[in-house]
Amino acid sequence: MSAALRPSSGTTASHRARATALRMRVGHWLLWALVAVVVTVPALWVLFLAPTTGTGATAFGSAVHDPKDFLITVLNGITAAALYFVVASGFTLIFGLMRVVNMAHGAFFLLGGYIALRLQRRMVGEGSAFGLTSAQVNLTRWIVPVVVAALVIACVGLAMQQLFLRWNQGQDLRQALITIAISIILADQMLAHFGGVAEDIAWPGTFDRFVNLRVSGIQYTMTRLVILGTALAIGGLLWLWLKRTRTGMVIRAGVDDRAMVSALGINIQLTFALSFFVGSGLAGLGGAIGGSFSSLAPGVDANWLLYSLVVVIIGGMGSLGGAAIGALLLGLTTNFAAAYLPSNYTYYSIIFTFVLVAIVLAVRPLGLFGRPA
Repeated sequence: MSAALRPSSGTTASHRARATALRMRVGHWLLWALVAVVVTVPALWVLFLAPTTGTGATAFGSAVHDPKDFLITVLNGITAAALYFVVASGFTLIFGLMRVVNMAHGAFFLLGGYIALRLQRRMVGEGSAFGLTSAQVNLTRWIVPVVVAALVIACVGLAMQQLFLRWNQGQDLRQALITIAISIILADQMLAHFGGVAEDIAWPGTFDRFVNLRVSGIQYTMTRLVILGTALAIGGLLWLWLKRTRTGMVIRAGVDDRAMVSALGINIQLTFALSFFVGSGLAGLGGAIGGSFSSLAPGVDANWLLYSLVVVIIGGMGSLGGAAIGALLLGLTTNFAAAYLPSNYTYYSIIFTFVLVAIVLAVRPLGLFGRPA
């Protein structure tokens, strides 16, 4: 071929660039089409198609045929999300500033629950083999153990940070291994001291009742509404602290550029310590409330560590708003999967949690509100 007919190298590179850009656009469109299908099919199933009879029968019918149970499932998802947020907000607060993936967070949750449980029973001074009833517990005998558990776990987390993590800053793998070791030690000690039988913290009689929501005749448990209110209060206080105080500004600046914050003469180690104190305290608070919401038993710590990881992966590491959105998506997904899968397949509901994670990471690899470290 003559030189006049041979394509130039610039023309070939331009064709390759256009072909690559086209493939990327097609791949992007296919990804969004897949996401649309994955979201639309379950939505249609829940809203219109879910049967109550036959081989594919669900616990409830579709939302059109059974709006009351649909609304109750929505409320269950939101209130479960509230507890996920309380626990995960501490996890993301620590990671956002210190880049420490605290694998002992679940152990702190369970230890906080056990501390509140033992303190409540000591305050009441009685109880059967099945624990206390709400009639035996007043408001003080619930609030005091919850607050004490949060403070004790906050101090335990601070001690861990000062004794083990402070001297390994910037060594992510070593810090993760240290927190894993501490979580295993705590799990063994809790099994030895508190036993392997599932126990729960009694709600006070003030909360252990149903309230009429005046919507479709729904009578809803007050305890879940208390959890929702607590989460909203904690979220609001954290937002005010991070956005409206000097300490919060330092923490947000430390998330973006720790070296510059130190160069300005700010005691970044004190900020690290405060963040770990608050983040660990939230884990303990979540454990005390979670012990009332469900049960405390060996293995619960791993479950709540997984929930925290899923929430911050969906929402984005270090983002408080992302933790709230991630908790809401996780709470709704788990509750709707359990309620609207065919009765013979409800044990597959956990799969939908990981489908949610996969969809979010496919669209937003850093999470919905995540930013590069």
